[in-house]
Amino acid sequence: MQGQVLDGLAAAYERQTVDATALLVDAFPVTTTQLLPEWEVSLALPDACTGPAVGLAERRRRVVSKLVDTGGQSGAYYIGLAGSLGFPGCTITEYAAFTAGSGCSDPLNTADTGWPHAWRFNVPVQAGAVSFTATSGCDEALRGWGSAVLECVIRRAAPAHTAVLFGYRADEDWLRDGGHAEDWGLLDQIGSQPEIVEDWSALA
Repeated sequence: MQGQVLDGLAAAYERQTVDATALLVDAFPVTTTQLLPEWEVSLALPDACTGPAVGLAERRRRVVSKLVDTGGQSGAYYIGLAGSLGFPGCTITEYAAFTAGSGCSDPLNTADTGWPHAWRFNVPVQAGAVSFTATSGCDEALRGWGSAVLECVIRRAAPAHTAVLFGYRADEDWLRDGGHAEDWGLLDQIGSQPEIVEDWSALA
């Protein structure tokens, strides 16, 4: 009788031992499983910017990212923040304000000097680019880029008195510094070139 009672209790003790061992793993957000929902509640996840995460690994990554985030206001911090969201290679352009030390001939309001509280976050377009493919719908754009999640996170972390601009630039853009611009001719040359008439007659 005593052996039968112990056999009946053994399963419960075994489950307790397994749960106690698993608790050591769940105590760390990198490996947590059972306590992951509690980690998310404690850190107010998912948030308004990122939305719900997909998959266990992504949920863990967001928990760890928010738990270890110490904040900051340096360019390196924002670039690292974008990198953690999957947007590497970003840069920042800052604009200097017109001050008492500026020259008398310096402009008061230009793209280089007139935005004292604005800065631009430059993102490689490949990081969030979506191209039209053979399986795309006929109402879809030929090319799209940008990330609402990235812009929301950067704006939320930016100093409150600043305005953040976002620029998405492709490596193949011929307007970039050092690129070669196409020759579109001069305005007075329009219509002066001989027209080329294409032959749209029958194929036969």
